[in-house]
Amino acid sequence: MAGSSGPHDDVPTTGHEWDGITEFNKPLPRWWLWTFYATVIWSIGYWVAMPAWPLIEGHTRGVLGYSQRAIVAEQLADSRAEQAHYLQRIVEAPLEEIRTDPELLSFALAGGRSAFAVNCSQCHGSGAEGSVGYPNLNDDDWLWGGSLEDIAYTIRHGVRNESDEDARFNEMPSYGRDELLEPAQIEAVVRYTMSLSSAGGAAAGEGAAIFAEECAICHGEDGKGIMELGAPNLTDAIWLYGGDYESIRAQVENARGGVMPNWGDRLPPETVKQLAIYVHSLGGGT
Repeated sequence: MAGSSGPHDDVPTTGHEWDGITEFNKPLPRWWLWTFYATVIWSIGYWVAMPAWPLIEGHTRGVLGYSQRAIVAEQLADSRAEQAHYLQRIVEAPLEEIRTDPELLSFALAGGRSAFAVNCSQCHGSGAEGSVGYPNLNDDDWLWGGSLEDIAYTIRHGVRNESDEDARFNEMPSYGRDELLEPAQIEAVVRYTMSLSSAGGAAAGEGAAIFAEECAICHGEDGKGIMELGAPNLTDAIWLYGGDYESIRAQVENARGGVMPNWGDRLPPETVKQLAIYVHSLGGGT
């Protein structure tokens, strides 16, 4: 402080003063200065030895020739080389053999989980729980079959797509839009359909007669569905587009049918197999 005496009276000042507080001009500790000088020297050495400065095109390479890209590329190449043996075995082995080989199964599940996250989770969800219009893959309700071969076929060829002539295909008529049924008939068959999955059982009457004539050919006389046709079971509590009155009526009036890509044209055979193994393992495979 200006005008007062103290232990720093012999230290020169910078001449600056704010609100009675004087700024000392005291040298930095020598250990700090030497540390600072050492870091400056180190940085110059780093600039020379390692990639450091950006240029108009590219950057300085450094005399050591170090490249993080090259290291990552080498690591990826090593990883691919290690995986190649397992991938070849997956290509050659039947699905059931993969499932019963613990080592190969572990590899297939890991690869399938990764491929699912990249290619399938956008529709089926990260946990494969599905959503309205997208099937839940964790339950035991399968539209086109839940065996390993059925799942692999569905993944490979897809559903109702125009890219693969072998795609799974079936269409539900739009009974309201195409005027195949009168509104009163639609209401009756919707009420009957809802009764199939209720504890009270199916109700007889006009709805039952319409169902037998119009719906049983795909869903079966008992309403339990036909997997070969992709027709869902109507007697359980699992609904693709919703099980309330309005949702079922909307489906009967103006039928919806989802489209799944044919992943066989997009993914290598070993990835399709890994996906089939992974989806089968989620809990609903047969």
